[in-house]
Amino acid sequence: MEGIGALFDSISNRYDRFNHTSSMGIDRIWRRKAIKSLPKCETILDVAAGTADLCIEAVKRGKAVRVVGIDISEGMLNVGREKVSKSGFDGSIELIVADCAKLPFPGNSFDAVTCGYGVRNFAELDRCLLEMYRVLKSGGQLRILEFTYPQSRFVRFFYDFYFTRIVPKIGRKLTDNDEAFAYFVNSVKNFAKGKDFLAILERNGFADARFKSQTFGISTLYSACKR
Repeated sequence: MEGIGALFDSISNRYDRFNHTSSMGIDRIWRRKAIKSLPKCETILDVAAGTADLCIEAVKRGKAVRVVGIDISEGMLNVGREKVSKSGFDGSIELIVADCAKLPFPGNSFDAVTCGYGVRNFAELDRCLLEMYRVLKSGGQLRILEFTYPQSRFVRFFYDFYFTRIVPKIGRKLTDNDEAFAYFVNSVKNFAKGKDFLAILERNGFADARFKSQTFGISTLYSACKR
């Protein structure tokens, strides 16, 4: 995980611009829908919080009194802390460096756990999901957003063109880091999606697992809960 942390450190100052530009701003809508799907609660843990977009959205929407965001990249969290400060949510959001495979919280600590576009980066996926399950309270909600490779051949044609011809130019211009861009594309194509990921959630204890495709299958929202 240290290599992934260093990779995201290297692009932290330009990560938001790359995300918003490459998705044409639709990523903001996906995050908003994920947070709106949560019931109101006291505490939320946001895993792989990055630059704190989900954390801020949760507090802005009144979904939690306190949000803790964790990430292995100090660079990303530093950008997030600036955004949290500008939003005026310093008293409600705490961002700390931590590894999802070893969450520094006792069991049954949070009413909900969220993760926006981070699970595909987990080197130990099952261990991380077990940790997320452990810190959830009984009946607690899980929401995971992840980029997915579209199933429709028609959509895939345009998706592949965009991601092989257009996005590389955006990535090189904004991040100046070919390794980071290549990792992003490969990680999306190779990660489990749809029913395959639901099966992974279920084998790690989560119940009522379901998914909802967004924007022609480019992004997927996964929902589950702790028994």
